[in-house]
Amino acid sequence: MRLNTRKNWAAVASLATIALLASGCSSTDTPAASGEAGGKVSLTLATFNNFGYTDEFLKEYTDANPNVTITHQQAATAPDARTNLTTRLAAGGEGLADVEAIEIDWMPELSQLPGAFVDLESPDVEGRWLSWKEDQGRTPDGTLIGYGTDIGPQAVCYREDLVKAAGLPSDPAAFAEYLGGKDATWDDYFKAGHDFVAKSDSAWFDSANAVYHSMVGQVENAYEDPKTGEPVKLADNKVIQDMFTNVLTESKDLSAGLTQWEGDWDSAFQNNGFATMLCPAWMTGSIEERAGGVTGWNIADVYPGGGSNWGGSFLTVPATGKHTEEAQKLAAWLSAPEQQIKAFENAGTFPSQTKAQTEKALLDSKNDFFNNAPTGQIFSSRAIALNDTKPIFRGVNYFTIHTAIQNGITRVDVNKSQDAETSWKGVLTEFSELGF
Repeated sequence: MRLNTRKNWAAVASLATIALLASGCSSTDTPAASGEAGGKVSLTLATFNNFGYTDEFLKEYTDANPNVTITHQQAATAPDARTNLTTRLAAGGEGLADVEAIEIDWMPELSQLPGAFVDLESPDVEGRWLSWKEDQGRTPDGTLIGYGTDIGPQAVCYREDLVKAAGLPSDPAAFAEYLGGKDATWDDYFKAGHDFVAKSDSAWFDSANAVYHSMVGQVENAYEDPKTGEPVKLADNKVIQDMFTNVLTESKDLSAGLTQWEGDWDSAFQNNGFATMLCPAWMTGSIEERAGGVTGWNIADVYPGGGSNWGGSFLTVPATGKHTEEAQKLAAWLSAPEQQIKAFENAGTFPSQTKAQTEKALLDSKNDFFNNAPTGQIFSSRAIALNDTKPIFRGVNYFTIHTAIQNGITRVDVNKSQDAETSWKGVLTEFSELGF
């Protein structure tokens, strides 16, 4: 497979090959009471958005390991975390945290650099994860470099009060059926949106890019040939071009024209900016953070196009760390089933661990903010729906190509500087400049 040609990744690959050496370490599932060489150990943990790792949560580990202190570096957004990670990798790993969180879309590129991360294989974690989740955390040669945290089964989060005010079916069961129920399609979702905006001053959804991201996440081989790993020429990729055009056509009337994680998006939660969000489990925590004081949110057990997974992350241990053994122990503890249930209760991050998914504590979970929605049952149902979907292939160029397309959507939906046809030509130009 060919790495993309961006200079920063060429630099990372070169430095990783020459300067970074992988080191295998043992681990344990539970907190250990010994530090390296019996001394004090200071660990840094780098995450983004909200993993559910509150101060109280992390104190459980340090209470059981009094020789360990943890500094949690929480980036506001995933792009911020990615920039920091790639910059430091390109500098030889200096300044990386002892435990670095990685989002799934970055993993195909980072998995080409196995020397940059510790081999995390251990009998203590065998069989812990869903098989497809564990496979995502491995390099092409099979090295396990990422302990899976969450997965992102998707439902539809919505403002029940705004939907009701528009005269549409609004309680969760009725709203799910209104969107098409078990056979919901994207056309159903857009049609419902047109019904809504005709009777409301709010937009139907927040972001055209969020809709596109969710739609393309149901395409088996969106951008690359799974046999060769080579990118499919975008000019010949009718599925993607049609999806791009369809999303932007619908967005003219339905989108709030926002960019997720930016200030205007944050503010829209407080001013009835939109009625629905395509909602992976982890997004519930982000909504609650921004919509404090707004009482109308709920969750419907439904999703256009069937099952869909958005996101899901991993914990890695950079090989340049001073305390890689202790860092691996922390990563193993954070990704254990018991901790992942607590993280779900804190932030809605749905566990990727098979044992956690069948625990009564998870299935009985409810979320007061979302009108006491049975989130454990809803997202378990949406996770089961993933069993009927085909595996999605993401090669080493997925993130780069996806970013080029999202830039094109932003020009139309957010900046409103181009129409869809002109912006697609710009996407093709950006694709060609990547050197594929």
